[in-house]
Amino acid sequence: MPPFLKEGNKSEIYAPDNGNKFNITTSSFINGEEGLNVKGLAVAMTFVLTRIEDIRPGFNSVFIVRYLIEKAGNVDEALEMLNDLPLASNANILLADKSGKMVVVECSPFEKKIRNPINLENGSKVICTVNSFTSPYMKKYEWNGEDTYYSDERYNTVIEAIKSYRNENIIEYLQNLLKGKYGFMCQYEKRLNFETVWSSIFDLNMLKIYRAEGDPRRKKFIEDNRLK
Repeated sequence: MPPFLKEGNKSEIYAPDNGNKFNITTSSFINGEEGLNVKGLAVAMTFVLTRIEDIRPGFNSVFIVRYLIEKAGNVDEALEMLNDLPLASNANILLADKSGKMVVVECSPFEKKIRNPINLENGSKVICTVNSFTSPYMKKYEWNGEDTYYSDERYNTVIEAIKSYRNENIIEYLQNLLKGKYGFMCQYEKRLNFETVWSSIFDLNMLKIYRAEGDPRRKKFIEDNRLK
């Protein structure tokens, strides 16, 4: 995010009367960029540049995160709810639950496409989303007029790092991935006026969150157990 937004970012616990208790990290209090609920469902978003003339009335990406994490209990429920929502602009919505199911829904105001994880030779699977559409079919909805902050490089770093994972301590491995030790992730130049404001790792079975509140190269990951 632009650095001037840093001070307004919060990690909140919500316990609504008619929804799931959840932890959400947000830049604007009532919606969120990512979160985890007590049922072990994680939801996160990445923005995708949208042509102004394509914007429509509907939910934007951060309200989608808030809505799904509060109302859905697993990936299948979230997909059903998301399918019925009108969307205002382009976004990727990442969904994962404690059963191991994970998808990315590439969303535009006009249609949505589900992208499934990649199955790797080491027996694991990985799904990654950045600030662009990965599916060639959805590329027609992107606006290419501005910087996507090294989206292709970040995507390739994640995929290659998970391919190379060999039973190390998974939390430490992911921390090092987010710190940029396996390739470009957060090493933005000062001239961009853009930086990593926080980084998170979710343990969906244990309902644990490990969060670095700031650039993970300089800030420690702290375990957050408030959801339990």
